[in-house]
Amino acid sequence: MLRKISLLLLLSICFLLHQNIAYGEDNQQSIYEKRMALYKETEQSSGIPWYYLAAMDQYERNIRSVRKDIPKKPDAIISLYFKPEIWAGPVNSNDTLPHTISLFGGMGLDGDKDGFANANNDRDLLHTAATILKNQGTSEDRINIMLWEYYRRAKTVELITEYARIYKHYGRINLEGNAFPLPIRSDHSYRSTFGAGRSFGGRRIHEGTDIFAGYGVPVRSTCYGVIETKGWNRLGGWRIGIRDLHNNYHYYAHLGGFSKEIQLGQIVEPGKVIGFVGSTGYGPPGTAGKFPPHLHFGMYKDNGYTEWAFDPYMHLSLWERKERANTKR
Repeated sequence: MLRKISLLLLLSICFLLHQNIAYGEDNQQSIYEKRMALYKETEQSSGIPWYYLAAMDQYERNIRSVRKDIPKKPDAIISLYFKPEIWAGPVNSNDTLPHTISLFGGMGLDGDKDGFANANNDRDLLHTAATILKNQGTSEDRINIMLWEYYRRAKTVELITEYARIYKHYGRINLEGNAFPLPIRSDHSYRSTFGAGRSFGGRRIHEGTDIFAGYGVPVRSTCYGVIETKGWNRLGGWRIGIRDLHNNYHYYAHLGGFSKEIQLGQIVEPGKVIGFVGSTGYGPPGTAGKFPPHLHFGMYKDNGYTEWAFDPYMHLSLWERKERANTKR
């Protein structure tokens, strides 16, 4: 009897988990659809390409998740944020009336024509952002100039323009999913070594996870992204760096070589072969064989001010488990 009750309880839990996962996926798809509709609507009214609006919004969504000085809005459709003194003016921070906001030097505008400029209204936020971006015109060069004028940070402009390229390339914003960096069926092993001491090139910590595998095993992109770096590094040997849509930089080092079609600035997606496992590095270009063949995989997060390394082990483990589960279906 107890076994039957336990079995029924387990089945009930599994059913509820499945329902919650399905609901979560449906809810996320609904959010994507609402976002895209707002981006397209703002494009029609402003002339700013939807993918630039999406890229700016995604960048700000990313920094919200890791910054303590920006209010969290995890379920927001639009994540653009203007400080109160920027939105309504330095000494007028709680105002929502467009004419007095303008009088006090605020940027906030009324996008939905309800008579108010509300910093929590999605249409008002997008209309304000689009107005800022089109200040000098709607060509990509002019938009990039205004991104610099607004953010005053070259890396931020680079990230937003990369995201815009990705969204334009695929024609959509629902670009989720990851791949383990090596083929699941390859013979490989790894463990968490983030923070371990290293001595070559001076005392430092290990900023990543080493995945040991044989020479020539394909190395794959783990994400949708843009190749930001490609070439030789004294420590990393032949290496590639890919920026994903969440402000993360994925670093692949000690490669034996690159895939022939891979180019700097290229857009890639999960599973795309970018190179091959090797043992290069710790010296001038061409140095190899100073350690067993392996892929050094690192991840770095940009928060709008700076970039730092974090332990990729949990991500690697999750991606591997998910991919193995999908191959069994």
